[in-house]
Amino acid sequence: MNIALIAHDKKKELMVQFCIAYKGILVKHNLIATGTTGGLIIDATGLSVHKFLSGPQGGDQQIGARIAYNEIDLVLFFRDPLTNQSHEPEVEPLLKLCDIHNVPIATNMATAEVLVRGLDRGDMDWRDIVNPKNNKNN
Repeated sequence: MNIALIAHDKKKELMVQFCIAYKGILVKHNLIATGTTGGLIIDATGLSVHKFLSGPQGGDQQIGARIAYNEIDLVLFFRDPLTNQSHEPEVEPLLKLCDIHNVPIATNMATAEVLVRGLDRGDMDWRDIVNPKNNKNN
């Protein structure tokens, strides 16, 4: 599965801790991330992560485009709803794209844990049936 990892500034450390805790599951999948978040995850975990631009430079839009082209199966977007995010990734466009293309999205750690544990159990295998990919890596 292709998993996108995004985190607002105040949630980046939480994303890193999440990836450390679930490294055994995440290592089995293709990970992509916005630039800064991806770099922090790579440094802390050694996981292979394809980095796009940072969020303010358009990385969230690059991930959104991949969602629209059915190249993302799961999005983990740890957002900070209490801080003005004028220069950080916008949540609404990604939520809309995930809804349109039936891509599960977690916006907090509690939901992310449920999705990642379900991913490990095979609960996400329906993505391969509903949205088959020609160039599957997993």
